Amino acid sequence: MLKKERQSFILRQVNLHNKILSVDLSQQMDVSEDTIRRDLNEMAEQGKLIKVHGGALSKSFHLSIASDHVYALSSKKHIAMKACRLIKDGMYVLTTGGTTIIELAKALPPELSATFITVSLPAAYEYIHHPNIEVIFLGDKISKNAQIAVGGSVVSRIKGVRADLCFLGLNAIDLQHGVTDNDWDVVEVKKAIVESSDRVVPLAISEKLNTAQRFKVCDIGGINTLITELPPEDAALQPYRDAGIEVL
Repeated sequence: MLKKERQSFILRQVNLHNKILSVDLSQQMDVSEDTIRRDLNEMAEQGKLIKVHGGALSKSFHLSIASDHVYALSSKKHIAMKACRLIKDGMYVLTTGGTTIIELAKALPPELSATFITVSLPAAYEYIHHPNIEVIFLGDKISKNAQIAVGGSVVSRIKGVRADLCFLGLNAIDLQHGVTDNDWDVVEVKKAIVESSDRVVPLAISEKLNTAQRFKVCDIGGINTLITELPPEDAALQPYRDAGIEVL
């Protein structure tokens, strides 16, 4: 694989999953970790990503409040509009973090009266500007990588909540592995959110379908509704419908 092809692949992976590990890229492209490190250093110098120990972070994710930098922004806006249809007055709604969740926060109709409970600083920032939404921020140690509160204290607080539905910012999903992520602390928070919600709704651009990461959030049977930018009848969504998941 030529350097240009490698770096194009790396950029897509980091924008898709927000965080990537050098060891995973090395295996996926069958090149040495030294080669990957050189690529990451060069791409960081070019301003394409953020180099961290053992891998890289998406620059578009970490600049997510400035929406011009968001990866697949139009798709995420479309997903957000679909998700808004599920929220009714009086609901208690749990949300994780991520750029699609932020677009959901921006898209909420001004007349909506509901309570949003979140671990995400950027999402909370958007919710507090809504005229009729009550906001509960569950704080603890902040993960700089994910921009959410993590740790035992926040997990315990989530378990004390009973939400009508939750919206999960999604890293990866497939039928075999279910919902997965690449950050252990984030996974523990997402597990608690899933367990504390009557209806579990992942939000995912279609590029994340049929992908998997290292750590499991829940089995495919643990989700109720899947929202992507695709029309529900799209063939790519048929296996998820066959698994008994509502698709919007």
